[in-house]
Amino acid sequence: MDGSMPVKGNAAEMISDILARQKTAWALDVTPEAAVRLDRLDRLERMIGAWSERFSAAISADFGNRSAVSTTLTDIVPTLAAIRHARRHLKRWMRPRRVGLSWTGWPASALLIRQPFGVVGIVAPWNYPLNLVLSPLVGALAAGNRAMLKPSELTPGFSEALRVAVGEHFAEDEVAVIAGGPEVAAAFTAAPFDHLIFTGSTAVGRKVAEAAAKNLTPVTLELGGKSPAILDRSADFESAVPRLIWGKLLNAGQTCVAPDYVLVPRDRIEVFLVAAKAAVAAQYPTISANGDYTSIISERHFERLTRLVDEAREKGATVVSLAGEGDPERRLFSPVAVVGAPDDCTLMQEEIFGPILPVVPYDTADEAIAYVNGRDRPLALYWFGTDRVSERKVLTSTIAGGVTVNDTILHLSQDDLPFGGVGASGYGAYHGEAGFLALSKEKPVLRQARWSAVTLLYPPYGRLADWLLKLLSRFA
Repeated sequence: MDGSMPVKGNAAEMISDILARQKTAWALDVTPEAAVRLDRLDRLERMIGAWSERFSAAISADFGNRSAVSTTLTDIVPTLAAIRHARRHLKRWMRPRRVGLSWTGWPASALLIRQPFGVVGIVAPWNYPLNLVLSPLVGALAAGNRAMLKPSELTPGFSEALRVAVGEHFAEDEVAVIAGGPEVAAAFTAAPFDHLIFTGSTAVGRKVAEAAAKNLTPVTLELGGKSPAILDRSADFESAVPRLIWGKLLNAGQTCVAPDYVLVPRDRIEVFLVAAKAAVAAQYPTISANGDYTSIISERHFERLTRLVDEAREKGATVVSLAGEGDPERRLFSPVAVVGAPDDCTLMQEEIFGPILPVVPYDTADEAIAYVNGRDRPLALYWFGTDRVSERKVLTSTIAGGVTVNDTILHLSQDDLPFGGVGASGYGAYHGEAGFLALSKEKPVLRQARWSAVTLLYPPYGRLADWLLKLLSRFA
């Protein structure tokens, strides 16, 4: 294989050169056969298998501490599942789809041909560095595209491992890894890709969309936001709270679909806090000496979380420790609940991305729904309860990118469920066939029959044309 090269010198020139070579290679095989696509998926699976331990070690080193179990569960297994799902369904996804014609089109026939766009750019974040760069790649390769990958500069060890691994298994004109910092990312998103997938913050997503718009590059934006969890009055706290805590503390809260805050019936706040402490103690008996608890990715992010809590406390919120002491030296941030944080504090305005759980009291279901709807549309929403009427009301009265009922996170693990945001949490979707379609052009084709009624409307026009137009106006 050619191997991907680290960016040196002028980033824009390097990116432009690789992109040009990928587009040239794609032009020689515009719509690859299934065998070609399956081979690429097979190589991707072999790459993950051969490099999984090194990927896990690199990710743990980048974070400071992240257990191999967490990386296997959240990065490696979902990506392998996506590859196998695509492989099982690929030939059906590729099949041209016949569509009906109105009687005005008879006796022609029509179909939709699914073709790759060409070269897809994928910009991945640091929180799930393998999953969020390779899962979109699965869709790109299944659809017949070539791809350039931009991993996060906050995971340099993983980025380097990925660059070498990809170079061992793919030619550079098939898949290339472009590593580097913000200047490289800016050049990457400004390149004229045929489609661009970006996963990251809403603020950066806006800049990415602006850069892509200059090239009229279609974009899939997977952003974050404040994903709510609602504990209904019918919820069984004994089962609901541990599931909520698991989703909140997975990867130490550094998850785009983590429950950002929880709405709890006002008269059950104390019951909730007791249950939350018990759930944390059961899942993470100690924070500072627990290999299962993930470090915060950087000192800057650790300090940001500290400021969020301090500001909320200064503005009158009650901060409740949910576990023992953390370890600032190792960036282990001990989880806390924050009750009564005012809406104007940063904690309630920005995505938290850490183990801080604001607790928002409510009195009625309508009040909880109004609270959610009064904010930007979230990437995920979680509802816990047994009252089906209340469940249906929440599902039909709120808009979110995806929903899990009586659990958290798990809708993301299903390849037949599209993953995507709405409004400020993004647009477009991937996973499974949704990803295949997002990275394909469905080209409409009409095949005219040997005899066509349209010839009756060729000029010169006369009474026959008048009669046919009246007929079309009436029955078309």
